[in-house]
Amino acid sequence: MTITDSLAIKHPIIQAPMAGVTTPEFVAAASEAGILGSIGAGYLSEEATREFIREVKKLTDKPFAVNLFVPENVEMDQELMRQAYLGLQPIGKKLGMPFWKAPLSESSFNAQIDVLVEEGVKICSFTFGLPDEAVIQKLKKHNIYLIGTATTVEEAVMAENIRMDAVVAQGKEAGGHRGSFLSEKLLPLDELLSSIIEAIGIPVIAAGGIANKEHLQQQIARGAAAVQIGTALLATEESGAHPLYKEAVLASTENCTVLTKAFSGKPARGIRNQFIDLMQGIPIAPYPYQNDLTKKIRSEAAAKGRPEFMSLWAGERVHETVGGTVKEIVEKFIGKKHALD
Repeated sequence: MTITDSLAIKHPIIQAPMAGVTTPEFVAAASEAGILGSIGAGYLSEEATREFIREVKKLTDKPFAVNLFVPENVEMDQELMRQAYLGLQPIGKKLGMPFWKAPLSESSFNAQIDVLVEEGVKICSFTFGLPDEAVIQKLKKHNIYLIGTATTVEEAVMAENIRMDAVVAQGKEAGGHRGSFLSEKLLPLDELLSSIIEAIGIPVIAAGGIANKEHLQQQIARGAAAVQIGTALLATEESGAHPLYKEAVLASTENCTVLTKAFSGKPARGIRNQFIDLMQGIPIAPYPYQNDLTKKIRSEAAAKGRPEFMSLWAGERVHETVGGTVKEIVEKFIGKKHALD
């Protein structure tokens, strides 16, 4: 059985679950275009996750996935938090807020798992780690298809060992957060994909820098069961990205992205901007604390139209991204005659 059969989708493409960018309209448009729509629920509360799922269901009867962030126990170092906050103050001042409150977030992971079961979600993917046995048993009991994320062979082997049904091989080219949880090794997709396919028996989904039909065909030819695309869909009409974020994506040039921990405490690839440059050498708190500290800065920058202080997550081939509807972009990947049917 192919992954398209398992996921009940027409084309071997998954819309990357970009937390903060996915809207119900965006996810539903992806599913309606014959690919797997994905809700980026990593930052959502239990209630918001349920509401999002219900909104998507109103817009499509086709399958979609929900992506969750696996929580990790990170000790809080008060002194590092203080230094990280002080390091962000010059940027806060540029936005007219010398001081701001930074409430600490709490993971809704376990409650979200219950929501997925209660709402009858059929596919669940995980980032920043893998769930424990109790969670896997609960989801398997309800026949939910499970997808892990791996940036190394070791992570992929672990995903297979704990009974994930498929794994995303995320190359260093990918935009947004690295899904790493065992090491921060950076491997290009081609090298990572072939190594993972050799090491495991479950389907492997290629992700990172897949910007066109040729890239898709190359990855399928190399043995990928499907591809995952995110940056290519960022500037679509249905995307929930801020208009200035979309503008930055469409105006981007080659080699404009960098990996940074400055926004969240975890490495993530985005378009280089003033925030990233100003944060060179500044103490950074670990995830999720740095993310909590910068949340107000990011929202204020968006409200005031200051993209130089926003997180503009994008992959290495962002300069190839074009506008249009989700359906139009998907057609560019598959060809209107559906060459991959």
